[in-house]
Order: sequence, then C-alpha cells, then structure tokens
Amino acid sequence: METHLHHHKEQHLTSSETLMDIVIGMSDGLTVPFALAAGLSGAVKDVHLIVIAGIAEIAAGSIAMGLGGYLAGKTEQDHYNSELKREYQEIKDLPHVEKQEVKDFFAELGLSEEVQEKATREIIKDDDRWVTFMMKHELGLDKPDPKRAGKSAFNIGASYIVGGFVPLLPYFFVDDGITGLKYSALFAIISLLIFGYFKSKMTGMNPITGALKVAVIGALAAGCAFAIARLIQA
Repeated sequence: METHLHHHKEQHLTSSETLMDIVIGMSDGLTVPFALAAGLSGAVKDVHLIVIAGIAEIAAGSIAMGLGGYLAGKTEQDHYNSELKREYQEIKDLPHVEKQEVKDFFAELGLSEEVQEKATREIIKDDDRWVTFMMKHELGLDKPDPKRAGKSAFNIGASYIVGGFVPLLPYFFVDDGITGLKYSALFAIISLLIFGYFKSKMTGMNPITGALKVAVIGALAAGCAFAIARLIQA
C-alpha cells in the first residue's frame, strides 16, 4: 500500500540561543539609539553632538546589554550546578524516593508495570545517568554550555552595536539634526520592518503583523523623544 509519509515535512521552531541573543541585541540597538538621536535632533542643532552622544550611547548600551547576557548565562550555569549537587545528594540520601519518581515518569507514559520496573532498573544502575535523567525529566533542566555566558555577552553586545549604527549613520553625512533625523527615520523604519518580519517568522508569529508592530514601537519611541525634547526646548 502506497503511503505519503515521505512527503511529510514537520515544521518546528528551531531558533538557536545565538539567534535569540541577536534578536535581543538588535531589537534594543535599533530602537534606543534611534529614540536618542530623534530626541537630540529636536533639542540641538549641532549634528556632531548628536553623533558623539549616539556613539556614547551605543558603547554604553552594548556593554550593559552584553553584561546582562553574561550574567543571565552565569545564573543559568550556577542554577544548574546547584540543582545538580542537590540531586546527587537526594539519590544518596533518599534513593527509594528518587527511584519511585523515575518509575512514576514511565508510568505517566503509559508503560506497563513490567516495563516500568525494567526501565527504572536500567536508569538507576549508574548514578550519573540517574541524576542526568532526573535533571531533565523532573526539573526540566538541560546542561548549559559552559561557554554560554561569554558567547551571549558577545552576541548581544555586537548585535546592539550593529543595530545602533543603523539610525545613527545618516548623521555622519549631514549638516543639521533635522535632515539627519529624516534619513535616520527612513533607515530605522525600514530596518525595523525587516527585523520585525524575520523575528516574527522565527517565533512563529504572523510576519506582516510582527513587522508592523516592531516598526510602530520604534517610531513611537523616537516620536515621543523628539516631542519631549521640543517641549523642553520651548
């Protein structure tokens, strides 16, 4: 009997940690410097001041965002190590309880009593395998990459810098802030639309809706900053 199983292609979200870091860094990088440059454009005429302030913000923002990514990665690693140590202690002090938890897991899968017992015996033969099983299936924790913190810091920081220079770049080639803002807004909105589109595709959302949402948020942030700067100047 002919089947069509070979034509089936499953569609799943396969976003890597690196892509998530890039999304975090690029999202803020495109929005925050854009809003800052817009605000300064409404308050000062010296375009060089806007450029200097923009570069300073990109530098500070990338460091702060990168540090946040590093601390998040270290926290994940420390949490895993803490739970790992606790789990080893539990299989030593309360082996009957931990053994029952393994068996309960297989029972929830609908396995027969005989298979439950056999699978449990196989798992608990080795302490390392037993603990790894409990970490994953009881606590839902996978062993994190020991280099994750450093990689995350670099990915987020670098993405922030790349995103930040998109709205700032036009100011390098104009003589006044308002002209720079016009080109900056054009570059930033187009970039936000593109970024929002691919971000939404990656996360399974409607790409058109996602693109518009990201662009509107960026535009509103810049518009509010510009308006506030104008009100203060007045």
